[in-house]
Amino acid sequence: MNKIRVLIIDDSAVIRDVLSEILAADGAFDVVGTAVDPIDARAKIKQLKPDVLTLDIEMPKMDGISFLRNLMKLNPLPVVMISTLTHAGAEETLTALEIGAVDFMAKPKVTASDNSLLHFQHELVNKVKAAAMSQQKIKFKREPKKAMPVAHCAKTVPGGKLSGYNIIAIGASTGGTEAIRDVLMDLPENLPPIVITQHIPESFSARFAARLNEQSRLTVVEGKNGDILKPGHVYIAPGSHHIVVKKHGNQLKCRLDNRGPVNRHQPSVEVMFNSLLKIAPNQVVAIMLTGMGEDGAKSMRKLLDAGAHTIVQDEASSLVWGMPKAAVNQGAAKLVVDLHNIAPKIIQHLAGTG
Repeated sequence: MNKIRVLIIDDSAVIRDVLSEILAADGAFDVVGTAVDPIDARAKIKQLKPDVLTLDIEMPKMDGISFLRNLMKLNPLPVVMISTLTHAGAEETLTALEIGAVDFMAKPKVTASDNSLLHFQHELVNKVKAAAMSQQKIKFKREPKKAMPVAHCAKTVPGGKLSGYNIIAIGASTGGTEAIRDVLMDLPENLPPIVITQHIPESFSARFAARLNEQSRLTVVEGKNGDILKPGHVYIAPGSHHIVVKKHGNQLKCRLDNRGPVNRHQPSVEVMFNSLLKIAPNQVVAIMLTGMGEDGAKSMRKLLDAGAHTIVQDEASSLVWGMPKAAVNQGAAKLVVDLHNIAPKIIQHLAGTG
C-alpha cells in the first residue's frame, strides 16, 4: 500500500519538526517536505505532489486563508489546518473549513503535559489519515452553501408535532461543521429543540454557535448548564463538556457533564444520545453526520430500538464515513440519505408525512 505523502506548511521551525517527527514515526506516512510559507509551498506542491497538506493559518508573505482559497480554486487538496486556540484563531479556522479544509488541529503547547502530547499525536495521525481518505471528495467539493432568501425557505413545518418531549439530536465530527450548517440552513423555525454534539475544542464552540446563528433562521447558542430547551432553538455542546438532556417536569433541560472523555471525546455523541433514552425516546429524531471514528453508534442503535427515528448521512455525501458507517454497521439507521435530503426527511417526519 502506498504511503500518504504529506507536505507540512508552517513558518515555525519547531512546529515543522514536531509534525514531521510525529508523522514520520507512523508507517502510513511519507513526509515529502516542509515549506516555510505559502510561496514556498506553491513550488513544493508542484514538485513533490503531496496527498495531504498541513497548513498554518498565520504565516508571512500570504496568510493561510488566502492560500487555501487559491488552492481550492486551482488545485484542490485535502488540508488539515494547524490553528492557535484563540478567538481569532477560531474564526479563521471555521472560515477555512467553510472554504474546504478537511479538519483542524490546535497547535501543541511547548509546556504541554505528556498526556496532552500523546493525545495530539493520536489526533494528528488520525486526522491526516482521514484527510487522505477524503481526497477524491475534496476535488469535487461544491462551493459553500449560501443562505437562502427567507421567501424561498419554509418558515414552518406543516402540521408539525411540537408538543410533548419532541427533540432533535445531531452528532458529527470531521466535516461536521459544514454538514451541520447545511442541515440547519434548510430547516424552518417551528421545530422542537435541537441539541448538537460536534467534536470541537473548547475555545471554538462558542464561535461555531455564533456563526450558525448568523446563517440560520433558528436561534443557535452554546449550551449552558440549566438551559430550558425551547422550540426553534439549537444548543451546541461546549468543547469542554458533554451535553446531557434531562426531563424537568414538563420541560427538557440542558445539563453539562464533565465526566471525562467517552470514546476519546468530550463532548461525546454517545453521552448525548444515551441521555435521550430516559426521556420518551419514541419522540426523538437522532441524526448522525460525517465524522471519524465510532462515537455515538451504539447509543443510536439503543435509541432506534426504543422507538426513535434515526437518520444517517450516506457515504457519498460524507467527507469521512466513519461515525455514519459505524451506525449503519450497528443496525442503528432507519434512513440512510444524502446530506441535502436530511432536512427534508426531518420535516417530513415531524409533519407526519414521512
